[in-house]
Amino acid sequence: MSADCQDFRDQKVLDFLTGKKYRLKRHVLFLTVFSLILYGGSFLEQYGNPYGYYVAIIIYIVFVAMFYVNMYVLVPVFLFKSKYMFYAISLILLAVIGVEILGFLHENYFNAKRISLGGSPKNLDFYSVIVVCTSIISVSTTIKILQRWLKDNARITELKNITFAMELNELKNQISPHFLFNMLNNVKALIRTNPEMANTVIIQLSEFLRYQLYENSGEKTLLASEIDFITNFLNLEQIRKDDFSVEVTHHLDKNVLNNTFIPPGLFTVFIENAIKHSVSSNGEETYVKVNIEIKDNLFHFLCVNSKSKEHQLVSKNKSNGLGLANIKRRLELLFTNTYSLDIESNENEYRVNLIFPL
Repeated sequence: MSADCQDFRDQKVLDFLTGKKYRLKRHVLFLTVFSLILYGGSFLEQYGNPYGYYVAIIIYIVFVAMFYVNMYVLVPVFLFKSKYMFYAISLILLAVIGVEILGFLHENYFNAKRISLGGSPKNLDFYSVIVVCTSIISVSTTIKILQRWLKDNARITELKNITFAMELNELKNQISPHFLFNMLNNVKALIRTNPEMANTVIIQLSEFLRYQLYENSGEKTLLASEIDFITNFLNLEQIRKDDFSVEVTHHLDKNVLNNTFIPPGLFTVFIENAIKHSVSSNGEETYVKVNIEIKDNLFHFLCVNSKSKEHQLVSKNKSNGLGLANIKRRLELLFTNTYSLDIESNENEYRVNLIFPL
């Protein structure tokens, strides 16, 4: 029971540090704590009332400005984009600017007031200023890194859960007994009429199952394996159906195919939908065409399938199924806003165009 309470308290703390609904409270808490720290200084003793408050407010504004410039400009623009040298230089410049501003104000305004009050000029304590600057920068950087780390962990956890659910769904629907039963019946018929073709089908079915069992379980898979899987999947469907043509094209050399890794199973839902939408019961010629390209470190996947007349009214509803919703969410978790997914449907064709960074 105590462990559960501790976990609950820890979660509340993490939510306060990262949750959007607590953003205003976080800023109010920081500004209040920092103002209390400055209030405990000796400004009133040195400059009197009310000028001591003015001095404290000016110093407060300078340090708060440094805090937020680092938190919302330097860290996102440089540190989170792995521009560490630029970030270090920017921090030094920020500290120098802050110290210079305080030094200028001290020499031209703060000391002048001390002299007018009958006091003696006082040198600026650069050591204290540097300590405060370093503390402010460290706190703001630590907060942003902690927020980023917690958000990334949440995204990774959600991605794993969705990936696990998709894998279970694929094992349930793609390698179904019905699918294997039909393929084995086709092999049985081919053994008598075309043994060479039967041997080819068995090899393709073996590769199909090997990919599903061994290569589709990791976080990344070779592009060559993914293309082989798509090709085998479509070829096996082509054997089962009449008047059905498939085409998988790419212009990538072997070095690229065997050295490029992508998340597995991103295209399975699109291929499944293409096969379902192209089914025709009146002898119409149907097709599925897949084209894969890599341009400027972006992966381009295009899937085009014919749309039979009897599926024109229901294809729209089918495209909004759970499988497509899951893959869209998975794409969001994997690539955030750096991917694009365009799905177009007209009277005769259904097109899926997916682009994501490698």
